[in-house]
Amino acid sequence: MTNAKAKTPISGLKQQVAPFEKTNTRRSVLQLINTILPMIGLWIAAYAALNVSYALTLALAVVAGGFLVRTFIIFHDACHGSFFNSKRANDIIGTLTGILTMVPYRQWKYTHSVHHATSGNLEKRGTGDIWVMTVEEYREAHPLKRLSYRLYRNPLVMFGLGPAFTFAIQYRFNRRGARRSERMNTYLTNAAMAALYAGIIALIGWEAFLAVQLPFFLSAGLAGIWLFYVQHNFEDSYFAHDEEWSYVLAAVEGSSYYRLPKLLQWLTGNIGFHHVHHLSPKVPNYYLEDAHESVPLLQKAPTIGIKESLKSLKFRLWDEDEGKFVSFREARPKLKENRQAKNSAPMAGRVEAEPVFAQKYGT
Repeated sequence: MTNAKAKTPISGLKQQVAPFEKTNTRRSVLQLINTILPMIGLWIAAYAALNVSYALTLALAVVAGGFLVRTFIIFHDACHGSFFNSKRANDIIGTLTGILTMVPYRQWKYTHSVHHATSGNLEKRGTGDIWVMTVEEYREAHPLKRLSYRLYRNPLVMFGLGPAFTFAIQYRFNRRGARRSERMNTYLTNAAMAALYAGIIALIGWEAFLAVQLPFFLSAGLAGIWLFYVQHNFEDSYFAHDEEWSYVLAAVEGSSYYRLPKLLQWLTGNIGFHHVHHLSPKVPNYYLEDAHESVPLLQKAPTIGIKESLKSLKFRLWDEDEGKFVSFREARPKLKENRQAKNSAPMAGRVEAEPVFAQKYGT
């Protein structure tokens, strides 16, 4: 079997992106101004519109939610230490934007770092990522675990209940094993959120607060989870066992280039260039497109548009033999296979993966 960790034509990609691992303080400050101020202005306008039309309030709240997604990208860059040169500045901005986005900075910084270090590694799933089971794992799982997985992967749960549970409940608690600084940051985030919301409710009342805040946060949460989902759960993604796993291949094959209209690209802070971000998290969001355009091999990364991305809703299980995501229906024949026959079958997808990558990125 060819080892995916061996030297390949793309082994120098990370070095080619290195020139973009720089912070432009002026651009970072400008991004804070053109993101957070419009978000606050739109939120105030949405509240004022309650006296005119709730439909107008909803529209303004959803647009404000778009700016909240952009705020989260600033938070995201601070977590990677790429928004400012100063660690202290990143910590401050990360904590403040974490309060605005309802995400504790140090907790998310840890879990997201684990996600980057293990993305696509079949032996290291479970921290900072979306639950993915292989066809084989699902076939051998207990019926209750199968049911849990089906519910989890249901779009109504993942994109409906998912954002509400994740941001309103899950992030209010510390993860097991968290260090003191991480725990304290979570407590600080919760206390600041409580004080902020109590102040707003005292000014405008809880009914008006919920009328604006719910569509504001739910629309942003749905968009955020969708972006994370679609940029790793596309048909020909990348998963490998630990001994074959490659950081570079996980970045350029397991993270997509999500091609969006310019306005949406701006609102989402260029996160559609996810393959560049995973290859080099130190590249700030405003240089991701430049890196993509400057390195020809990065332009061969999996590319999906909005229409193609909708197909990802049917993907449920990772088929190791085929090296792709499949639906429950497509996996049905293999789910019925005899376990002994399955265990003796060759891992064709894994054996052929390296030649395919080498051919695609070959010079």
